[in-house]
Amino acid sequence: MSAAKKEAKRITTHVLHAMKEQGEKISMLTAYDYSMAKILDAAGIDILLVGDSASNVMAGHETTLPITLEQMIYHAQSVVRAVERTFVVVDLPFGSYQGNSTKALNSAIAIMKESGAHAVKLEGGAEIEDSVRRILSAGVPVMGHLGLTPQSIYKFGTYNVRAKEEAEAQKLFEDALLLQEIGCFAIVLEKIPATLGRKVAEALHIPVIGIGAGNGTDGQVLVVHDMLGITKDFNPRFLRRYLNLFETIKVAAEQYSNDVKSGTFPSEDEQY
Repeated sequence: MSAAKKEAKRITTHVLHAMKEQGEKISMLTAYDYSMAKILDAAGIDILLVGDSASNVMAGHETTLPITLEQMIYHAQSVVRAVERTFVVVDLPFGSYQGNSTKALNSAIAIMKESGAHAVKLEGGAEIEDSVRRILSAGVPVMGHLGLTPQSIYKFGTYNVRAKEEAEAQKLFEDALLLQEIGCFAIVLEKIPATLGRKVAEALHIPVIGIGAGNGTDGQVLVVHDMLGITKDFNPRFLRRYLNLFETIKVAAEQYSNDVKSGTFPSEDEQY
């Protein structure tokens, strides 16, 4: 029996907190369209992240920076229409919240009103505190994101592991405590040492979701295109591919093309 059939109730922030308290791991994947979200919801995934990674895997950009608020809302609307159980979080894209708490609030409200999503996610710690507080003041749930923050790629200059040095690790830990204190319901930790991921998860009473942060966090998230092997050139240590859909789909498309060109498709049984 699938996880979805065993536990059919809708996931909320309260349910996620209870899962942490009970030691139940939280599963999270990205989703950007109706059809995929429908499948992942039926599979019992706890959280679907409408990630700004859509900029990479859906639009082909090198970074997450180009995607707009309007495009994020479009993807979020598609995902929300599909789900019956899963909790849907939407990334606030680059430029929609940094340095301007009023703009941050307006961006979050637009996502919530126009998509029907359940929460938003922001990258950063103390430097975005005002924006996080402003959004929370409107009753919008906020998920934090620390460690490797892809929207800051030009600042970092690399996608290497973050917080390996003591000073950066201490700042990350303090930022995590701050985000919890001001009201975030959960935090994503990306590409940091496993020992630090466990330390943060054990110190916080809110769920901590890892991506390349070790198995000591309260849950895990991956980009669904990576997990399914639709992408093929991205091979970080933290990624486990459960399928190789790039090759599977490629072979099927080649066979379809061959059948069309040879005249064997459609057959008599496939005509009216």
